[in-house]
Amino acid sequence: MPDMPLPQMTSLKDCNRVWINVNLATFDPTLPDAYGVRTQCALGVLNGRIACIQPMSSVTATSLPYDVIDGHNRWLTPGLIDCHTHLVFGGNRANEFEQRQQGKSYQEIAQKGGGILSTVRATRVRSKEQLIKSALPRLEALIREGVTTVEIKSGYGLSLSDEIKMLEVARELGNRVPIRVKTTLLAAHTLPPEYAGRPDDYIDLVCNEIIPTVAEQGLADAVDAFCETVGFDLKQCERVFRTALDHNLAIKGHTEQLSLTRSSSLAASMGALSCDHLEYLDETGAVDLSQSGTVAVLLPGAFYYLKQSRKPPIELLRRFKVPMAVATDVNPGSSPLASIRLMMNMSCILFQLSAAEAVAGTTREAARALGIIDDFGTIEVGKIADLCLWDTNHPNELPYELGHSPLQQRILGGDIV
Repeated sequence: MPDMPLPQMTSLKDCNRVWINVNLATFDPTLPDAYGVRTQCALGVLNGRIACIQPMSSVTATSLPYDVIDGHNRWLTPGLIDCHTHLVFGGNRANEFEQRQQGKSYQEIAQKGGGILSTVRATRVRSKEQLIKSALPRLEALIREGVTTVEIKSGYGLSLSDEIKMLEVARELGNRVPIRVKTTLLAAHTLPPEYAGRPDDYIDLVCNEIIPTVAEQGLADAVDAFCETVGFDLKQCERVFRTALDHNLAIKGHTEQLSLTRSSSLAASMGALSCDHLEYLDETGAVDLSQSGTVAVLLPGAFYYLKQSRKPPIELLRRFKVPMAVATDVNPGSSPLASIRLMMNMSCILFQLSAAEAVAGTTREAARALGIIDDFGTIEVGKIADLCLWDTNHPNELPYELGHSPLQQRILGGDIV
């Protein structure tokens, strides 16, 4: 990753590469337009970072370096960020898809040995190479739509060795294909079968062995927990969060998806980067998220796939100025949908986000949800040049039309990949 500081004043001539004749949807919050629009610009990159932005009216042939790319009036946005996925897993759950068509609920399927535990069984028996092979098509689908950073959770291992295996696979995926990977330990996903009836003993394992080992090996950027009736209670999740913080790991939460548990308030009080799902969030929870700066991550794929009727409280989130990110939640049971642009569309159609909110949710706010907003998520001088060049008339087309990709270039650290 580029880490060389930029000089205070950088001219286009001094840049390694320059894009000319581009319109920018910067998502810079200091600009008045919701997209942070700057039209007819030149953008220069030096040492992997955005070094110069200036109007084309001030650009001359002699002010440009050797490496110049003509954008032909296309749009540059920040690279897309998928800030919540369960991309690595074994097998699939197509049989549960059929069961749901017959009227069985997510909870009923889980109680009969299906759900997460069926994926745990399939994941445990697969090698790292098998898991990489199955995950790559999903990851490549996200890449084709302009994703430059993806978060990948563990949580289908539920033992020390299998959780480590999942995190190592996630890191290796980032070595196999040109994308940035952030990893999250989700050992507190559900109770493994060998700990049936002993949830506190399993949380002991998570806190006393799994988190310390993962932290020591540097395999995770954050720790997540499923705070729900089919997951873990508030006391257990608080232990997980405190242990993570004690090991200098950020925290995130699966909260308020199936019921009002007050887990969002708990996570926010402990400085969580994000709380995700949030269908049952109430005003108290929204206030707590706002006060802590915790991002609300909306997952319309799971809402759609599980046929939920209760939507996240978008108006409450807007009223209290809670940042809203949008992510795929790619997983085998409740969102087998590896399409970030479909999630943009669903967030507009199902949750009534504006097009600008949907695109901001997969750029600026997604970066905030991963704790990387200082380097990613907006087009500003000094930030790492992870960008997408789109052949559109306006970025509002990204959540509007599906079925083909207007992506012209995916740019990682200033390199076209």
